[in-house]
Amino acid sequence: MIRILSQIESTRILTSNYIGNLGYIYRNRPYVVPITYFFDAENNVIIGYSAEGHKIRAMRKNENVSLSVSEVDSVNSWNSVMAQGRFSELSGSDAKAQLHIFSLGVKDLIINKEHRKLDFISDFSSKIYKDDLPIVFQIKIDEITGRIRRN
Repeated sequence: MIRILSQIESTRILTSNYIGNLGYIYRNRPYVVPITYFFDAENNVIIGYSAEGHKIRAMRKNENVSLSVSEVDSVNSWNSVMAQGRFSELSGSDAKAQLHIFSLGVKDLIINKEHRKLDFISDFSSKIYKDDLPIVFQIKIDEITGRIRRN
């Protein structure tokens, strides 16, 4: 049986994961790419970062984006959430602060969910203090919807 998730259930799935599929439009064509993200529930924004490239150029031209997150155990047991919102590029101290929140949030999720130590978190930390920061962005969420299937 498939049912619609409540807002609380949908938010919980978005909050408890850090890998999603970012959807955006470029030259009138849809693209979907995997990204690492952190959902800042307090501010209702998704935080991400990227090097300059295709998706950043596309989101600058069309700020309307989506993020899909799925938890799949089998064909009959899955959760899926879609967050739709608007891309916003950050700079300066705002970008550094959000990248710091991102790195701590993802680190906590991995430690708590996967029970493993993180050596790669220093990659994020080193990016925070470099002059050539990656492009840090937020997706200001307009709507979150979700579905669940259990048989």
